[in-house]
Parts: sequence; C-alpha cells; structure tokens
Amino acid sequence: MSRMIGTVSRGVRAPIIRGGDNLVDIVTSCVLDAAKDGGYEIRNRDIVAMTESIVARAQENYVTIDNIAEDVRTKFGGETVGIVFPILSRNRFSVCLTGIARGAKKVVIMLSYPSDEVGNHLVSLDAIDAAGINPYSDVLDVKRYRACFGYEKHTFTGVDYVEYYENLVRAEGADCEIVFANDPRAILKYTDNVLCCDIHTRARSKRLLKAAGAKVVYGMDDIMSAPINGSGYNEQYGLLGSNKATDDKVKLFPRNCQPLVDAIQDRILQQTGKLVEVMVYGDGAFKDPVGKIWELADPVVSPAYTKGLEGTPNELKLKYLADNDFANLSGAELRAAIEEKIAHKDNKQEGQMGTTPRRLTDLIGSLCDLTSGSGDKGTPIIYIQGYFDNYTTE
Repeated sequence: MSRMIGTVSRGVRAPIIRGGDNLVDIVTSCVLDAAKDGGYEIRNRDIVAMTESIVARAQENYVTIDNIAEDVRTKFGGETVGIVFPILSRNRFSVCLTGIARGAKKVVIMLSYPSDEVGNHLVSLDAIDAAGINPYSDVLDVKRYRACFGYEKHTFTGVDYVEYYENLVRAEGADCEIVFANDPRAILKYTDNVLCCDIHTRARSKRLLKAAGAKVVYGMDDIMSAPINGSGYNEQYGLLGSNKATDDKVKLFPRNCQPLVDAIQDRILQQTGKLVEVMVYGDGAFKDPVGKIWELADPVVSPAYTKGLEGTPNELKLKYLADNDFANLSGAELRAAIEEKIAHKDNKQEGQMGTTPRRLTDLIGSLCDLTSGSGDKGTPIIYIQGYFDNYTTE
C-alpha cells in the first residue's frame, strides 16, 4: 500500500468579505495561494466550497426589521398573525420575530414541544411523561405549561425562549399569546391568518392549514421573497436561512448562486488545467448528541454546486466485505480480493452492501461546516482532496 493519505479537508483563510466583492477573483486566488503555501497541487475532482455567508455578504442580501414588518403588514393586514413552529434561536429567529410583531397588532406564537424542528428542547420527554401529557394531541396554554414545567432554560444558551419571545413581541407594542401544540391546525382556534415558520415541514403545514379553512397562509419562504424599498430578498427561500446581522437587520440566504460556482470552476480550470468541483454550503446535516440539536436550520445544505457533485456515493462497505465475503482471507490476498470487488462494483448499488444513501452535497456540506465552524477560524473557504478516492486509488 504505497499511498497512506485519504480524504483531506482544509480550511482556507480569506479576507473579510464586503458587499460588492468579486468572489470569483477572491476564492480563486485564495485557493491557489493556499495550495502554494501548503505545498500541495490542485487536482482533478478536488472540491472547492464556500460558506453561504460570504456569498450573501458579497450580494449585500440584507433586510431590516422595517422591511419584514412592511411585508407582514401587506400580506396579513396588520391585525392578528398566528406563527406556527418557529425554531428557538436568537440568531435565526429573534430579529424576524421582531419584524413580524412590528407588522401586527397581536401575535399568537405556537411552539412545538418538547422541542423545535431542529432539536432545541423546551422540556425533556421524561418531563412530559411525568406530567401525563400527550404531545401528539394536547394543546397547552402558558399557564398549564408553567404549572407542569416551570421556567426551563435552554441547555447551552441558558435562555427561557417562552419568556424571551413574548418579551420581543410586547416590546413592539403588539399583544402576545403563546400556546404549545404539534398539529399546525391547532392555531386556527386563535386566528385564521397563519405564518408557517417551520423549515423542512413547511409544505405539509401549509397544506394542512389551507385544507382546514385557514383564510391566509404564508411561510417564512414567502416573506421577503421580493425586494422592499431596495432591500435584499430571496425569491426561493424568503427569510428561511437568514441569520442575525445586527439588532435590526438579518442576512438572507444567498440567491442565484449557480453562475458563481460555475465561474469559479471555469477560472480554476483556466489557471491550472484542472477541473475541480465547486459548491456553496450552509448548515451541515448532523445532530449534537448532548444538546440534541439537529444542525440544519438552513432550507438546504447547498444552494448551488457544479454538475460533478450530483447524486449519491457509490461505495462498498469494506468491513462487511472483510467479515463476510472474504472472512477466510488476510494480508495481500484480502487486499487483492477487495480491490477486485471495488473494480467491478455495480454502479447502481443494487443488491450490494453499501453506505447509508445520502446526497453528496449533504455529506460534503456537513464536512465543510465542521471544518470551517461558525466562529473565528477565518476559513470560509474549504478545499477537499481525495473525497472521490477509494481503497484502490494510488
């Protein structure tokens, strides 16, 4: 076995990106400079990935609380708005909630329990069991919630999100009522003007509410889907994937990213003669075992990627082959048998023991998110080598 190194994921440092910056120039130069600095060569099928944040920043894709308020007021008439299944996040939802409240006279917040959609827990399942509550059918008001669970705080942030969200709404001069349920239709007891704030289940929530007679139904993907007074926007995802930028402004998920990834691929090909794959990534798709948070609060892991990243991996499970098909072999014989099996594997993976089927962009995006982090590493560009190699690659 002459080659000992497999997949390598590197964080690439970049300057702080500002509105109007040319990301094709910046990303290409950073990747080439990093290769020179790190002493490695650009190879075919390497992967260049950049975080969605720098793309949105370069696009100046921001909206203010007043922009959100105006859109909510236009769509819902400025009266009572019921918001269904918002996630529990100061970064992801607090500014959006302030904008919603500014555009309404009353906000009814319906929180899912025991946790939000991405795993932030209000209470534990054990506490629900002890209280004799059925989360599939029981609708709780704040009084019963407090009587059963008290003032629970988030494991990591130390925030009581029930109190926090109510205070945000009332600070805008709007009335606020909070209820707890897991059927979106429960909101119709309080209002028939509904804003679905869930991310990955939003299509179902909208469908159920409309079928149940809701008068006005929108999702977060419908708010700021067009510019207001020259603001940013995202025609596909609206406020989904937004992050707090300042106390009165959010950065939206980037839009129209495909020309960017294609242009970077072309530029690197021109300068190196190598065809790399390029993608934009946001949240990875993985779960924290302690806080129970499923990381994916963006609508997708990757909003744009080059053609070579389509599909799912076609891989065999080496440990299964070693323990089953070739249990009587070892050493050079075992290696030769596995190499032969890999060389003739079925491209459709039908009837063969392989890896858990997930899209390449979801797997690679998760690797990128874990490599770059979201703090002060200063590496919004990730360079991956050897991802498409296998046991036989030299």
